[in-house]
Amino acid sequence: MMQRPPPDDFLLKETNPHLGGGKITGDKLTSTYDLVEQMQYLYVRVVKAKDLPGKDVTGSCDPYVEVRLGNYKGTTRHFEKKSNPEWNQVFAFSKDRIQASMLEVTVKDKDFVKDDFMGRVLFDLNEVPKRVPPDSPLAPQWYRLEDRKGDKYKGELMLAVWMGTQADEAFPEAWHSDAATVSGADALANIRSKVYLSPKLWYLRVNVIEAQDLQPSDKGRYPEVYVKAILGNQVLRTRVSPSRSINPMWNEDLMFVASEPFEEPLILSVEDRIAPNKDEVLGRCAIPMQYVDRRLDHKPVNTRWFNLEKHVVVDGEKKKETKFASRIHMRICLEGGYHVLDESTHYSSDLRPTAKQLWKHSIGVLELGILNAQGLMPMKTKDGRGTTDAYCVAKYGQKWVRTRTIIDNFTPKWNEQYTWEVFDPCTVITIGVFDNCHLHGGDKPGGQEIQGLESGVKKMGEIHLAVRFTCSSLLNMMHMYSQPLLPKMHYIHPLTVSQLDSLRHQATQIVSMRLSRAEPPLRKEIVEYMLDVGSHMWSMRRSKANFFRIMNVFGGLIAVGKWFDQICNWKNPITTVLIHILFIILVLYPELILPTIFLYLFLIGVWYYRWRPRHPPHMDTRLSHAESAHPDELDEEFDTFPTSRPADIVRMRYDRLRSIAGRIQTVVGDLATQGERLQSLLSWRDPRATSLFVLFCLIAAIVLYVTPFQVVALLTGFYVLRHPRFRHKLPSVPLNFFRRLPARTDCML
Repeated sequence: MMQRPPPDDFLLKETNPHLGGGKITGDKLTSTYDLVEQMQYLYVRVVKAKDLPGKDVTGSCDPYVEVRLGNYKGTTRHFEKKSNPEWNQVFAFSKDRIQASMLEVTVKDKDFVKDDFMGRVLFDLNEVPKRVPPDSPLAPQWYRLEDRKGDKYKGELMLAVWMGTQADEAFPEAWHSDAATVSGADALANIRSKVYLSPKLWYLRVNVIEAQDLQPSDKGRYPEVYVKAILGNQVLRTRVSPSRSINPMWNEDLMFVASEPFEEPLILSVEDRIAPNKDEVLGRCAIPMQYVDRRLDHKPVNTRWFNLEKHVVVDGEKKKETKFASRIHMRICLEGGYHVLDESTHYSSDLRPTAKQLWKHSIGVLELGILNAQGLMPMKTKDGRGTTDAYCVAKYGQKWVRTRTIIDNFTPKWNEQYTWEVFDPCTVITIGVFDNCHLHGGDKPGGQEIQGLESGVKKMGEIHLAVRFTCSSLLNMMHMYSQPLLPKMHYIHPLTVSQLDSLRHQATQIVSMRLSRAEPPLRKEIVEYMLDVGSHMWSMRRSKANFFRIMNVFGGLIAVGKWFDQICNWKNPITTVLIHILFIILVLYPELILPTIFLYLFLIGVWYYRWRPRHPPHMDTRLSHAESAHPDELDEEFDTFPTSRPADIVRMRYDRLRSIAGRIQTVVGDLATQGERLQSLLSWRDPRATSLFVLFCLIAAIVLYVTPFQVVALLTGFYVLRHPRFRHKLPSVPLNFFRRLPARTDCML
């Protein structure tokens, strides 16, 4: 049995960190990093050198610079045979880890045996100036090199040394002392903080109308013609044309996802299905995406005829056949009025249409301060011990941010701050913490750069955040609640559920492929994890959680039903008498019914204001049933698709799924039975039951016509609220009648 952590371990915890370096008073300039703790760094910018002494008669050298502070050492790249090199590299040493009073900057000559000393510059840390943005960058100066005795040496080095914070513009690209163990240009690039932008995505609609003058090779048969369209890795086909002729018609829409810049053309081919596994290409055309019309509303674009080219093989070479041109009639457009869904609908961070002309003004700014993480678990082993190289990724809208990687630390401190424009308040920001598996020699075989903060019931750590939303116009934000959630094209020309699923899969593939080609890359598994690609996969835990969510929704109605049952059974006679009085007032004065209902809802809302949520929503392990999930259920949830588990485990899970599906099947069948009984009231399947119901309807119509409605309502209410002395334990007559009505269960196999 796994030992589960206490439920309080997963609750949100309020903290009081020292943000922005403390309170801002007087005329002190406000820092852009006011949502994070201020971190002090010693910055050393190595710009260039001149007049360096050579090591041979030619006067050439292979120089590089070594920056040393205590036990920390950083080096620039070296140049071959260059006495006036330019590096322009920045080194950042955390003030918390400084254990020396002198900074040593040494120029060395690269050698196969032992690097030669060429000179150095020493700095007393007490004399280093401080700089805080928005001050201009510190201008570098020339320093004369000295030997180890302090005598002046030949050659000069241009440097700038200052004390600053993480708000410094040199911070993102600097070499950091906490990453001193990382070597190699690629590895260093993989640990830097970066901002990424998702590619601009469009829906491409291809309306295939008809083709003319097709030339099948077999003239003696009716062709079975369809159109195949290819855009990148996406392949779609129309149905076989019902008009089996050389002038087929389809009038069918094919939907693709395209991304800017448009690098690949749309390729269409008209093919004839000669045999089950044999197709003949009757013509082909390639359409550059740059020339496709862009549509911003529901008005159709003009149709166009495209010539189809057919290639024939002559002497082993493909040649274009142009003796007779077939044509295809299509309407092609890039849909700018839709929002391309690449996220889970429950975690959408952006709902704007593709076309920028249709965007509305922003309603505010979201600021996120990523302070630190605590209690992270070891994700890999190094030198026989567990270690974690953690970084954080946040995604909102088209903007992705990635913090720098903190090497070998279970309590990393990032203290980085980012901002986003907000266009809709009903959106979600997604934040994840990951372990960097692409250091120390590149990618590890089978290594996954995926690890969230929670995995089942195992607590993986805590992340410390500061979030602030600044609303630019309260009126505009309130107005957003009256607007449709998605752009209007989703309602005027809605896409089918299957189309949306397929298009979302294609969109996530395009985004993950594009971001994985950035430098440094945002790995494919990271993007898919943040976009919640596997949210549609089967999960026993999620199914239980959703079932209890439904029960919680109906819990209020069930509570009202129980309360009303107590009223009807006179459990509290005083309350029942008051309900009788209220009922009589509402029947005699029906114009008070709606005002009473809305006043009651208003009072409930005001009453519940005392218990309003004091914290932002977060991952709730109890709601998610992560605390009570069986280990096998979690293993099934994280299994690959198709499965990679042994046959006996798959058989056991299949049998379990069959038993659950059997219960669902029974419930669905019971619901269908009740609905069919309602239909059978007037279907004359049971002539006696229908005759009784029709006769009852006639009598009820006459009685209700001659009797005032208020009298009927009062009599019905008094009958429902009658005293238990006048009640029977047997079912009522209408219920007995309904249960005897026929259903179609007796016709099923």
